[in-house]
Amino acid sequence: MNELLLILSTFPDLAKARQIGTLLVETQLAACVNLLPGAESLYRWEDQVETASEVMAVFKTSQEVFPAFKAKLQELHPYEVPEIVALRPEDVAASYAAWLLNNVAVPGR
Repeated sequence: MNELLLILSTFPDLAKARQIGTLLVETQLAACVNLLPGAESLYRWEDQVETASEVMAVFKTSQEVFPAFKAKLQELHPYEVPEIVALRPEDVAASYAAWLLNNVAVPGR
């Protein structure tokens, strides 16, 4: 089932994650998003080690839709350098894969 993708992205707060996640699901660029508040991130930014409370989002989409998904997420995301990490699941239940693929669509098709 390598046509499915899980996309990881972090957001500064639940409201922004929910706003962008809702839009991506409504426009069928993602079939689903799980919002996981309470993440603590440690990272290097401009030669300094920073910490931040963030919301981790796990989006589900397809490889075919991913280019449009990525472009829209980059457009909407409040971070200068948003985390957009695509992972291919090794094994997915057939019924879940079918549901996911039936709930995403390439814009204009």
